[in-house]
Amino acid sequence: MSVQRRKIGDREVYPVGLGCMNICHAYGPPLPEDEAKALLLKAFDLGCDFFDTATIYGLGRSEELIGQALGAHRQDFFLASKCVLGFRDGKRILDGRPEVIKAACEASLKRLKTDVIDLYYLHRPDPNVPIEDSVGALADLVSEGKIRFAGLSEMGAEQLRRGAAVHPIAAMQSEYSLWVRNPEIAVMQACQELGTALVAFSPVGRGFLADPPADPATFHETDMRLSIFPRFNAENYAGNLPLLEEAKAVAAEAGCSVAQLAIAWTMAKGPNVLPIPGTTNLMHLEENHRAAEVTLTPEQVARLDAHFAPERAVGPRYSAMGQATVTTEMYEFEQANG
Repeated sequence: MSVQRRKIGDREVYPVGLGCMNICHAYGPPLPEDEAKALLLKAFDLGCDFFDTATIYGLGRSEELIGQALGAHRQDFFLASKCVLGFRDGKRILDGRPEVIKAACEASLKRLKTDVIDLYYLHRPDPNVPIEDSVGALADLVSEGKIRFAGLSEMGAEQLRRGAAVHPIAAMQSEYSLWVRNPEIAVMQACQELGTALVAFSPVGRGFLADPPADPATFHETDMRLSIFPRFNAENYAGNLPLLEEAKAVAAEAGCSVAQLAIAWTMAKGPNVLPIPGTTNLMHLEENHRAAEVTLTPEQVARLDAHFAPERAVGPRYSAMGQATVTTEMYEFEQANG
């Protein structure tokens, strides 16, 4: 089946990319090196040509694995990484000063074994540095040929517009799924107006939008879903499970899995939306990749929109600590409950 490619800047990529966070951290112990490299190569062999990583993933280890596993194929895929969010002296920090961004880019280029990063995002807003200054550093890196496109992540429409006034923003990365609809408040409209791609991370709801869904009772003690994502605590999780029944019904109609349905739904929300599910499982990798072949009818999309109305999700998207690091818009009911 022919799959329509999608644009980031002036580049076209397969519409389902690979998020490269959880091969190194976040949802439990990192994959063994040989398994991580095998997964990256399998994705490439399937036809995935958009790999999305960040400095903080495994404290640079995700970038190193991509450089080692895929370096020989560098001209054949679109590579994205991120800066600003990192660790210093054992503590998580945000540092969006231009000189720090440029130094981070140099380090990422070495780990990735490349001369240029196609898309370089500000991973989070630094509240102590004007967005214009940070985007200015990205513009300098573009002019120096070290990155091709500038991106932002987990920011609201106002910062996107302010950043775009300094330099074109090729992509905004935001959590977007049936379970997290916040980009629909303002970011999606701003992206459409500015010609910015919306890179949707966690389109499978961090494993919730699947059959069976990820079970918190089986999570490793280091799994971030147990501490930063309240929808996975026992009470909230039980309250969210009934949402999946309609997803199962629509997936059966569409002839796909629930995870594929979730990914296809994000793609149905606009030609500029590119989901980047992550996984450590080779079977899930292929399943996610083939979600690009699933076409939902407008009626199915409308049913899912209504069933997964934002106020029906039980529990906040982030813990208070997680929410404090982003400037994505919140619904009124979220602010009232916060």
